[in-house]
Amino acid sequence: MDINSSIRSISSICFIFAIGYLLAKLLGLVYENAAPCAMIGASNHFEVTIATSTMLFGLASGSSLATVVGVLTEVPIMLMLVKICLATRNWFKRAPELTPIGRRDI
Repeated sequence: MDINSSIRSISSICFIFAIGYLLAKLLGLVYENAAPCAMIGASNHFEVTIATSTMLFGLASGSSLATVVGVLTEVPIMLMLVKICLATRNWFKRAPELTPIGRRDI
């Protein structure tokens, strides 16, 4: 994966996340639905890619290895998006039956 490909991948994940997250806000979704929707939309579903590559090419192939490298680049990006969701969770309404985030009954 060259640097241009990596930049395109990062940009695409962040762009799709932003579209999904902002649309969820505009549609009035609660946070508990908005954040997962945006994350799932931005995900590249690498687990399916790894399984398919392994079935087609075997565990020892370069193609299977390349799909694992993709996951290694996506995980930090997705964690960054989780931090964004947590930092902006107050933008959204909360589902009425749920306890506010950050508070636990002991």
